[in-house]
Amino acid sequence: MALRLPTHLVTPAKLNHHHRHCHRHGGLSWRRTLASDALISSSVSSSSSSMSPSSAAGKFNVVKCTSAPTATAGAVNLGPGTPVRPTSILVVGATGTLGRQVVRRALDEGYDVRCLVRPRPAPADFLRDWGATVVNADLSKPETIPATLVGIHTIIDCATGRPEEPIKTVDWEGKVALIQCAKAMGIQKYVFFSIHNCDKHPEVPLMEIKYCTEKFLHDSGLNHIIIRLCGFMQGLIGQYAVPILEEKSVWGTDAPTRIAYMDTQDIARLTFIALRNETINGKLLTFAGPRAWTTQEVITLCERLAGQDANVTTVPVTVLRFTRQLTRFFEWTNDVADRLAFSEVLTSDIVFSTPMNDTYQLLGVEAKEIVTLEKYLQDYFTNILKKLKDLKAQSKQTDIYF
Repeated sequence: MALRLPTHLVTPAKLNHHHRHCHRHGGLSWRRTLASDALISSSVSSSSSSMSPSSAAGKFNVVKCTSAPTATAGAVNLGPGTPVRPTSILVVGATGTLGRQVVRRALDEGYDVRCLVRPRPAPADFLRDWGATVVNADLSKPETIPATLVGIHTIIDCATGRPEEPIKTVDWEGKVALIQCAKAMGIQKYVFFSIHNCDKHPEVPLMEIKYCTEKFLHDSGLNHIIIRLCGFMQGLIGQYAVPILEEKSVWGTDAPTRIAYMDTQDIARLTFIALRNETINGKLLTFAGPRAWTTQEVITLCERLAGQDANVTTVPVTVLRFTRQLTRFFEWTNDVADRLAFSEVLTSDIVFSTPMNDTYQLLGVEAKEIVTLEKYLQDYFTNILKKLKDLKAQSKQTDIYF
């Protein structure tokens, strides 16, 4: 029998908002440029929004998260339907830094993994090679979503928009469509990865969208777990380790920001521990590494492990602020300014970290099991320097002629 979606999928409503307080049992709307019209059509076949221009050139538009009671809040649940195996999961954003580690961990633990991947010139063959099933869909095209959810018990949402596309396209409109489809099709659990302190920075579009998505997921009625993250150790390789080894410029700032980076393998492992713990349903967890590091401390550590100095180019925070203000003058650069706003927060004096003792106790994990940044980078440099040494030795051998 052909799958039939309900004819009524409730959409976020535009309602009153005071001091970013979101009333429960209501929809959420992202109000930077979106009007109150429905984001997702009743047939989940399209995504619609109304664009409103800035009232004056150079004026900052603030993202606002609004909600209030509505008579038909929440998407329609069709009922139990055909039972699905609890081990059947869909990973959204499976090709990303975190997503691929979630896929590998899930496969290692015996889950049946389906990966939602956007159609791309270079297919994600590595996911198939690992043993996952790959399905093509696009969060920016809601009509492609329902078929990917058939037979799925749990969604693990690691997705975020690409740098070249508007933040709202995937991170808000796409996520609203996905959550509504998940509710309508009876998905049993939804795991959403968010950003630490996203509720404290309404002036940053990406962080405000993450917070709005948290609230929308909470009010959807789905069993869910929200996990806020501080930073990935893997991101430091391309940002600092590789440039130092290749004697290229390393970009840093003069801000005292401290970030508690975490290995994505640890994040994936803790995620599945939380997934199996039914007492964690509906909770918000924050995962942070053992220690918060400044940019300069990370660079110094890389220099010591690489055995060579870094060519550091420092970008003052004032330059980032000026660039953000400048790009606000032009409608076509608004998305650039939105991303610069996030960079500005990351280069402020904020500490992206949180005590993990209660979380470790809740998950039954020992702190010593979590990889430190020193250990992670030491392993990387040890392996890469050994490979470089072997390549150099092989190169010398090929220069010998008889």
